[in-house]
Amino acid sequence: MARIPETTAAPAAQDPRLLLSRQEIRAQLMPRRFTTIAAEIGAKINRLPYQEGTAFKSGEQLVSFECSLQQAQLEKARAELESAEYTLKSNQRLAELNSVGLLELDLSRAAASKARAEVGGTQAMLAKCAVPAPFSGRVAELKARDQQFVQPGQALMDIIDDSVLELEFLVPSAWLSWVRVGGALRVQIDETRKTYPARFIRIAARVDPVSQSVKLVAEIEGKHEDLMAGMSGRVLAAPPAGGSGQLPLREPRR
Repeated sequence: MARIPETTAAPAAQDPRLLLSRQEIRAQLMPRRFTTIAAEIGAKINRLPYQEGTAFKSGEQLVSFECSLQQAQLEKARAELESAEYTLKSNQRLAELNSVGLLELDLSRAAASKARAEVGGTQAMLAKCAVPAPFSGRVAELKARDQQFVQPGQALMDIIDDSVLELEFLVPSAWLSWVRVGGALRVQIDETRKTYPARFIRIAARVDPVSQSVKLVAEIEGKHEDLMAGMSGRVLAAPPAGGSGQLPLREPRR
């Protein structure tokens, strides 16, 4: 008689919380805002008051250029505008006495408008000789030096706003069944070997169909002097036990 092979019992379904806990999710600390300051004109740097790591306030001057030529061009444009306006006023008085033609009056009016536009353009160029800080933060990296001549579009420095640090990380798209904005998590940072509380603040608009992953952003709660942008660590998060497995929908605390 043929021996009937023993049936192998199907493995019991594993708790999804256990599966997720075994998967290490890496995250990196990012500043809330960061940008690269670039030159808008070709000129020599006159002053760089802030060094790498130095803090600054919004509106403070990060870079100033040597702009004596632009200042001279502005004075010239203002003198030409004054002359054009004087000629226009003179022709307007003569036109009231029928002593000047309409063509000459229109030409003087156009000359005054052109001179006024020249003044405005030169003032706009002169305003680019100083670069104010778009937000409060710190200098992350200097890419230029005092007395260096730079070209338009050349990078001068990288600045960051590290008043609030955010975590960016990729998770399996299955997390979307329970992750909600405002939900709590914790992150273990490698550099400090400490664990910090955080909350989900943003969920990406689409899932990567190839890796079946989605990008999440969380915000570190509180101010921690030992944390710096660029640090990385391990995300500690799992769906809550029981219930629908969903975190409450709450707005992130600012």
